[in-house]
Amino acid sequence: MKATLVLLVLRALNFENFEVQVSLRDKEDRSKYIGSEENWEKAEQAIIEAAAASGLKTVVEYGEAAFYGPKLDFMIKDALGRRWQLGTIQVDYNLPERFELEYVGSDNARHRPVMIHRAPFGSLERFIAVIIEHTAGRFPLWLTPEQAIILPISDKFVEAAKTVGAQLEQLGIRTTIDERSERSAARSATPSWRNRPSCSSWARRSRPTGPFRSGSRARAISGPCRPPRSPPSSRSASPDNWARQPRLNTLLAQAAGR
Repeated sequence: MKATLVLLVLRALNFENFEVQVSLRDKEDRSKYIGSEENWEKAEQAIIEAAAASGLKTVVEYGEAAFYGPKLDFMIKDALGRRWQLGTIQVDYNLPERFELEYVGSDNARHRPVMIHRAPFGSLERFIAVIIEHTAGRFPLWLTPEQAIILPISDKFVEAAKTVGAQLEQLGIRTTIDERSERSAARSATPSWRNRPSCSSWARRSRPTGPFRSGSRARAISGPCRPPRSPPSSRSASPDNWARQPRLNTLLAQAAGR
């Protein structure tokens, strides 16, 4: 049993403030758990040894096990310091016995399997809520629904912006073109822009002879969208973290043929 997948998920989303909890049976009240004492002792020992073999630093909590087996819970602290159980791995000797599950081993004999319940995200709804709180809605580039926004500075540049947008989509960049009639400064100040990792304003000094070919004198101004002036200091998505988001300059330049 390995916790590699759960750790991969947490680290990919920049969850660094978490602890690994070994959730065992209540020491005194055993009435809410199913199965024999023998099965529970094997399951609890297995999960403790697996956590140690993975090099995880753990804390033990009694009374937090599931009714069918012990758990390895990944407890996350959100931006407000609240603890949430997200990823979990559970060792279950009891349900295979209840369902009379069997398999034929290499010795051609019947054996009872051990069931491992693994949920890298825990409750998906809770996971999404914690991510939104943790990042203050400013997701990393790979996760944000709109990875780039193109803002034509006037109506006559809309078609050129659409051309660039189509080329970015071909490169796998989820792109939106802001065609609203407001002034560009007003559009870029809206909250919908502030949570985007990369914004671009496009203008042309001359009409191109092709779709953003080299020499068309296209001008791109791109970089991280400006975050709110006073983001909550407790958030992990601070202005410094925001500035480190990957920029789309290279892809924008490629699309423009620069």
